[in-house]
Amino acid sequence: MTSYFSILFFAVFLPLVVAAYGIAPRKARWVVLLVASYAFFWILSGRLIVFILASTVSVYGLALALDAQIRQRDKRLAGATSGKRAIRASAKRRMRAILTAGVLLNVGMLVALKYVKFFGEALSGLLGLFGHGFVVNVPPHDLPIGISFYTLMAVSYLVDVYRESVRADRNLGRVALYLSFFPQVMEGPICRYSQTAESLTAGEPLDRRSMYAGAVRILYGFAKKIIVADRLNAFVRPVFGGHYLFDGGVTAFAAILYTLQLYCDFSGTMDVALGIAQMFNVRLPENFRQPFFSRTASEFWKRWHITLGTWLKDYVYYPVSLSAPCKRLTKRARKVFGNRYGPLLASSVALLCVWVINGLWHGAGSQYLFFGMYYFVLIMAGGLVEPVAAKAALRLHVDRTSAPYRAFQTARTLVIVFVGEMFFRANGLAAGLAMFRRIVTDFSLGAFTSGAIFAVGLDGPDYLVVCLALAGVLAVGIAQERGRDVLGALCERGTIARWAVAIALFMAIVIFGAYGASYIPIAPMYAKF
Repeated sequence: MTSYFSILFFAVFLPLVVAAYGIAPRKARWVVLLVASYAFFWILSGRLIVFILASTVSVYGLALALDAQIRQRDKRLAGATSGKRAIRASAKRRMRAILTAGVLLNVGMLVALKYVKFFGEALSGLLGLFGHGFVVNVPPHDLPIGISFYTLMAVSYLVDVYRESVRADRNLGRVALYLSFFPQVMEGPICRYSQTAESLTAGEPLDRRSMYAGAVRILYGFAKKIIVADRLNAFVRPVFGGHYLFDGGVTAFAAILYTLQLYCDFSGTMDVALGIAQMFNVRLPENFRQPFFSRTASEFWKRWHITLGTWLKDYVYYPVSLSAPCKRLTKRARKVFGNRYGPLLASSVALLCVWVINGLWHGAGSQYLFFGMYYFVLIMAGGLVEPVAAKAALRLHVDRTSAPYRAFQTARTLVIVFVGEMFFRANGLAAGLAMFRRIVTDFSLGAFTSGAIFAVGLDGPDYLVVCLALAGVLAVGIAQERGRDVLGALCERGTIARWAVAIALFMAIVIFGAYGASYIPIAPMYAKF
């Protein structure tokens, strides 16, 4: 068993968990989920489970320490007639020290496991520029599954206790389940304690509606992953691996197909995760909202990997932009640039922090850092240009709400996304730049007109299957964009209609899934981030 898409997971592991959950007393059902979550983690990561244990124990203890400081502060304030400001300031200092220790410990484990090699190579390169031959050698090692995800959840729990938006939980098991819940531990979504802790431990009974809705969503996720994402890997893998062999037309096509592959892989895995949770009546937050309908790069990131974006906004952007140094910077900038552009300087600093973290969170490599800077520049430029564009459209009598203009914005955003994902997938920044240069300087449709495109991993029937599957995904997306709850409407249908849809999805996966020697299935792509 290597992921949610393993036969053993759905043929053995999940049925056993569902059965145990169903027969367990209501008060013990959350314990079944906790045992299943740690068993899942152990099967996939073995002794590396020690890292999630360390993270869990640390945030549990430090959250209780924060709670103790809060109660002590409130007790002192209740009995004080003066000096209340000093009491609050003293408590704040101690709480900040506790919070800092917790963040450094958990983020430190992530950095030590995931980024030491990257930073060591960067240091070696820097020293080489000055004539030093010192080389930092970091032996290869495995990462525990989901470390980038559960670390952010651990930090958010501590910060929320510090902010007093949630109370510290005195039950270690509940905190452990929050961080390790098996449907989400591999690829998220990144949850807040207030979002899932209560439903995880409520022990709601299994019911037909939730079981059916969860199962259909799982099948939909499987279809996106196995029919589309795994099939497209047969084309994406050789082109990105040997980009120097292909012209700009094939390279651009590979960038588009990789973006579709990544979406179907990641959103498909999210469908599986949310579907499994729904079977237990646990509601996880949505991570995608039709991102390819976006009209700007900023809007795209409000629809793609939503829980990461909101985490960065709440725990990086706002704290940085509202910090004392940024407030002083804004005050000085107002005097120089005026009230309109002055505040943008401080917000750009916060945005820079967001995108540096966003880029590096995805991986330890120069291409990921470039990916973050790519979107930072585009979003900053978009914010600066927007007032000018609005005035120009008014003068030229361009209706910015018209369908043609909206279509232009969507097409422009798609180009931005395709280019960004090409750098994201490239085997290093140098490879990404070479691919981009090939698109600009050597673009040709020769491979398409000659039919050579059908010799690169995929043939005509493969492309037909992909197009039909994507048409189905698009139809569902259009309905959801118009506010229709497709799954909810399906659950209201009669028994025959409901079962027909479930059977059709299952048969499509069996018949059209990318199986056999011609395909190289991929593990869930975000699991390595």
